[in-house]
Amino acid sequence: MNTFIKICGLRSAADVAAAVAAGANAVGFVFSDSVRKVTPAQARQATANLDVRVRRVAVMRHPDNELCRRVIEEFAPDVVQTDADDFGGLQIPGHIECWPVFREGAAEVATTGLYVYEGPRSGSGEKIDWARAAEIARRGRMILAGGLAEDNVRLAVRTVRPWGVDVSSGVESLPGYKDHDLIKRFISAVRAAEKEL
Repeated sequence: MNTFIKICGLRSAADVAAAVAAGANAVGFVFSDSVRKVTPAQARQATANLDVRVRRVAVMRHPDNELCRRVIEEFAPDVVQTDADDFGGLQIPGHIECWPVFREGAAEVATTGLYVYEGPRSGSGEKIDWARAAEIARRGRMILAGGLAEDNVRLAVRTVRPWGVDVSSGVESLPGYKDHDLIKRFISAVRAAEKEL
């Protein structure tokens, strides 16, 4: 089992290069209010030399169609990620993947397909209930997020058995500042957990 790994909240080409060198499968850029917020132009510049096998993810929360259009036109992401309820009103071209976010405590969670399972507030470092997440993970391809870091992701992967994991604050030295060594160590911990399954 190869766990899909997304490093989120990146802001520079150096961050992207560090994530890819460590083995990340996807890099995420935040376009909603956050210390990690970037412009579509900054995200495009940061991924200018990105390997085509690594997915570029536009991360939003409750975007309107104008923001979504601008991000798609200027950044050209492979994936749009936002809360599941947001997708009903958005106009997203068919060639772009859509990753719905379901938050802990939601009344309904996707039963098929790929989705992100997250805490109430993205990027806050709040750990979610892994036992509950493990039950939900059996229903589809879950990307587990929420409070993951080098010191707990190994246990999270063994407990929840998600299709993928997503980290942002857990690989930062300060809010919004990625620590390249922490990225490497986080991914190494995920790969170590795979060998134990």
